[in-house]
Amino acid sequence: MTDLFAPMTLTRGPAWKNRFMLAPLTNTQSHVDGVLSDDEFNWLTYRATGGFGLVMTCAAHVQRVGQGFPGQLGVFSDQHLPGLTRLAAKIRAEGAVSSVQLHHAGIRSPKDLIGEAPHGPSEDAETGARALTLGEVEALVEDFIAAAVRSEKAGFDGVELHGAHGYILCAFLSPETNRRDDRYGGSPENRARIVFEIIDGVRARTRPDFQLGLRLSPERFGLRFAEQREIVRQVLAGGQLDYLDMSLWDVFKAPVEAEFAHKPLIDWFTDLPRGETRIGVAGKLTSGADCRRVLEHGGDFPIIGRGAVLHHDFPNLVHADPDFRVVSLPVTRARLRNERLSPRFVEYMNNWKGFVAQEEPEEVAA
Repeated sequence: MTDLFAPMTLTRGPAWKNRFMLAPLTNTQSHVDGVLSDDEFNWLTYRATGGFGLVMTCAAHVQRVGQGFPGQLGVFSDQHLPGLTRLAAKIRAEGAVSSVQLHHAGIRSPKDLIGEAPHGPSEDAETGARALTLGEVEALVEDFIAAAVRSEKAGFDGVELHGAHGYILCAFLSPETNRRDDRYGGSPENRARIVFEIIDGVRARTRPDFQLGLRLSPERFGLRFAEQREIVRQVLAGGQLDYLDMSLWDVFKAPVEAEFAHKPLIDWFTDLPRGETRIGVAGKLTSGADCRRVLEHGGDFPIIGRGAVLHHDFPNLVHADPDFRVVSLPVTRARLRNERLSPRFVEYMNNWKGFVAQEEPEEVAA
């Protein structure tokens, strides 16, 4: 299938009206307690009106101490339910499928933000993280599952587990950051145990048609490419996931490890047997041609980040012009405000070198 605008059915839950997924994008717009703000509501629902088949939240932390950045959306308490319920209803009303990305920053939680040393699978001298006890690992599994149940209660069509980018699940997968000697450490199977326990728990405690995805990254953060590919093979074969979200940074580049450098990153995952599980990829997809190329390489859907920040209606623009390409950087703050980025989100994007034109910065509300 090479039609970006063909509906996509999944094993569970509603079909997506097209092949475009909004990437889970940090935006720093929620309230201090993790409650959804109007700014974040407006940012996300504007992408639903812009034609995305799946609209996913930013990473939403499943424990208070798992917060990774200021203004992060929370899903660790029932106090978050009213905002999440409002968001899910609006996304559905605009014709998109909805998902919450479940996240714990782990060793990447800033100490000054969470008020204590960050937590990880093992002690980490660089970040000052302490190792989780066995009981705390078991509680972490439960909190991921409980957050999925809470997301279902709020009316979302599904959730995605954030297992990439050095955050806590990724840190368990890495032999560099996971040096445990209990059942959650040591062998690749033990290091991946937490991910599979959460998947099994979400499946057991949510409705049969609740969609479940998993985000993985195959490189950096001490990960081993061969191990990550084997985990992908296992989750595809297991049939518990509806889709896999591969965060590749650059979809068509060669892997860093020389042993695997003879073909593009995407090909190492789309060539695996997948049954009914769908595979999406993210990483420098900024044009209609890039997105079609994903499908040509065996992917089921492209995941759009930068293009969605710059154009809330990226899918609609590609539909109108198959050769559409995102606007060149840098862009003005006024343009980003027109795309429903709040002043706080604009200033966050200003941290990305060359993204925002250097004008007088707007005031950011306290």
